[in-house]
Amino acid sequence: MLGVLGGMGPMATVDFLAKLVRATPAGRDQDHIPTLVCSAVDIPDRADAILGAGPDPLPAMRAALARLEAGGATRIAIPCNTAHHWHAALQAGTALPILHIVDAVAETLARTETETETGIAAGTGGRVGLLATDGTLRTGLYRERLARRGLTCLGPDPEGQAAVAAAIRLVKAHRVAEARPLLEAQVRALAEAGCDRVVMACTEIPIALAGSDPSGRLVDATEALARACVAACRPDCRVDAAALPRAA
Repeated sequence: MLGVLGGMGPMATVDFLAKLVRATPAGRDQDHIPTLVCSAVDIPDRADAILGAGPDPLPAMRAALARLEAGGATRIAIPCNTAHHWHAALQAGTALPILHIVDAVAETLARTETETETGIAAGTGGRVGLLATDGTLRTGLYRERLARRGLTCLGPDPEGQAAVAAAIRLVKAHRVAEARPLLEAQVRALAEAGCDRVVMACTEIPIALAGSDPSGRLVDATEALARACVAACRPDCRVDAAALPRAA
């Protein structure tokens, strides 16, 4: 059973669940992955904690993880990029495997390189743009893990990052239409800076940018995690990329 440590935020958790269902090869209800969801909305803000402006979310995340473990989960997914700053600490406290969203994105980037003529050549120093929270960027979470694949990460300039942070807050407040142009402008800026791919590295961002990627430049971390969950829970099945919801 897949345990989903969610609620960071609630809309992003629902988006992940929809992508998980659509990614699963299934012809009937019983073909889908048994899933237990903990929408732990009481977890303190992760980016604030990293920036020293809020309480430590780790105790609340550990409590939610314990509820999933007690409920019978056999592996865990966390549809929040910034929360993966505490991945190692969470993994140290449980025998259940916790899938890592950045590793899922790295696999998607490598696969995309073989599927498209304009994809990033893994291991050859491709430049990847990042749209993420201030906390995710501060931790270097993506930079360090993608560097192992020969990829260089580039975030927006300070003004652009302020716009990204504002857009994330707007999505959380159900003001998606207002968030979209802010994020689209930063995608264009990163593309102009030479980024072949732009990772939507906050699970609120794909909600705002759904349907706005005619070039196929965007990489959806939520979608990547959904693929990874299907691969882990249903190793007998091939994940059908065409069945997944896209940003374009």
